[in-house]
Amino acid sequence: MDVLDLSRWQFGITTVYHFLFVPLTIGLSVIVAGLQTAWYRTGKPAYLRLTKFWGKLFLINFAMGVVTGIVQEFQFGMNWSDYSRFVGDVFGAPLAMEGLMAFFLESTFLGLWIFGWDRLSPRLHLATIWAVAIGTNLSAYFILAANSWMQHPVGYRLNPETGRAELTDIWAVLTNSTALVTLPHVIFGAFITAGAFITGVSAWQLLKKRHIELFRTSARMAMAVTLVASVGVAFSGHWQAQIMTEQQPMKMAAAEALWEDESSAGFSIFAVGDVARGRNHINLQIPYGLSLLSTNTLDGRVEGINDVQARYEALYGPGDYRPIIGVAYWSFRLMIGFGVLAALLAAAGLWLTRRGRLPENPWFHRIAIWGIGLPFLANSLGWIFTEMGRQPWTVFGVMRTAAAVSPGVDIPEVAITLVGFTLLYGVLAAIEVRLLLKFIRIGPEDEPGQESADVAPALSY
Repeated sequence: MDVLDLSRWQFGITTVYHFLFVPLTIGLSVIVAGLQTAWYRTGKPAYLRLTKFWGKLFLINFAMGVVTGIVQEFQFGMNWSDYSRFVGDVFGAPLAMEGLMAFFLESTFLGLWIFGWDRLSPRLHLATIWAVAIGTNLSAYFILAANSWMQHPVGYRLNPETGRAELTDIWAVLTNSTALVTLPHVIFGAFITAGAFITGVSAWQLLKKRHIELFRTSARMAMAVTLVASVGVAFSGHWQAQIMTEQQPMKMAAAEALWEDESSAGFSIFAVGDVARGRNHINLQIPYGLSLLSTNTLDGRVEGINDVQARYEALYGPGDYRPIIGVAYWSFRLMIGFGVLAALLAAAGLWLTRRGRLPENPWFHRIAIWGIGLPFLANSLGWIFTEMGRQPWTVFGVMRTAAAVSPGVDIPEVAITLVGFTLLYGVLAAIEVRLLLKFIRIGPEDEPGQESADVAPALSY
C-alpha cells in the first residue's frame, strides 16, 4: 500500500463509523420532538415518559456523532491537503454554513432542552426540541450539498493562475440536482434507522415483560415510521438512480455489472463476471428492470462499462476510469436487500400487533432486536457504493483522487493514525453501547404521582 491507499482506508473507516451515528441522530431528533408534541397536546404521561426515555438515548448518540464528525473534517487538512487547497473556496462554503447556521442552532437549543424542563414554559420547551430537529436536518442538507458537489460539480470556475476551483454561484451549489435527490433519500433512511432502533429496544422491553403498554405503543409507532420511510426510500432511490445514470454513467454501469451499452436492460440479481475481459459469465436478471430504474421506460438505453471507459479515455486522457466493479455491484445489492428486510420486518410487526395484540411467541421480538442492525448496514453500504463508485475521481471529472492526497505525508504517519483512530473508535463504540444498554435497562422513569407498575399483567402475552 502507498500513502493514497492508506489515506483512503483511513477516511473510509472514519466516514463509515461517523455515519453510524448520523442517521440515528436525524431520525430520533424528529421522533422525540413528535412524542413531546403528543404529550403537550394530550397531557398523557405515557408520551412524556417516552420523550424522556428516547431523548436520553438521542443525547448519547448525538454526543458521539459530534466527536467522530470533528475528526473526519480534520482529515481534509491532514491527508487531503491538495484537495483542500484545490476546492476549499467551494467545498468550504456549505461546510461553514453547516457549522455557523445548523450546528450552532441544534447545539444551542439542545442545551436549552436538556436544562429547561423545569425552567421554561411547556410551549417554549417544546419549541427548543423542534429547533434541534430542524438544525439536525439542516446540518444534513449542507453536508450533502458539499458531498454532492464532489459528485456533480456546479457553480464554480477554474482559475488558471492559481490552479484552484473558485465559487461563482453558491445558490447553484445548494440547489445542485444531486443534492436535491440525495437529501430525501438520506432523511428517509434516517427514519428507517431510528424506527428500527426504537422497534428493537421496545421489543427487548416487551420480551422482558416490562412496561408492556408503553413499549407496545412505542413499537407500533416506530414500525409505522419505518414502513412509511421505506416507501420514501424506494421512490427517492429511484430518482437518485436516474440522476446517477445521467451524471455518472460509469457508477450506474458498475452497480449493474453492465459491460456494453444496452436497450431494454435487465436489473441484475446475481452476476459472476470477468473484469479483465469486460464480460459476465453468469447474470440472472429481472427483464427491463434496469432500463425502468434508470430511464423510466422499458426500452431505455443504459451505457455500459466498456463504452463509458472508451468515452472517458477520449475525454479525459488515458487511464482506468472504472471503480472496483465487485464492490460497486455487491454494495448496491446489499444496500437494497437490507433495506427491504427492514421494511418487511416492520410490516410483519404491525400485522402481529394489530387490534391490541401482542405476539404470544417471543420469536418476533428476538428478530426485531437483531433487526436494529439492518438499516445501519444499508446506510453504510450505500455510502460505500456512493464514494467508491465515484473513483478514480475525488471531484468527478475535475480532480482525480491520486492528485488530492497530501504530498508531505508519509506511509508511517498515515499508518500510525489509521491504527490509532481505528482503536480509538473501537473504544468509543464500546462506551456508546455500554451507555445505551445502561439506560435501556433502567427504562423510562416514573413521573411524579405515577405508580411504577404499568406492566398491565392482565394482557395476554
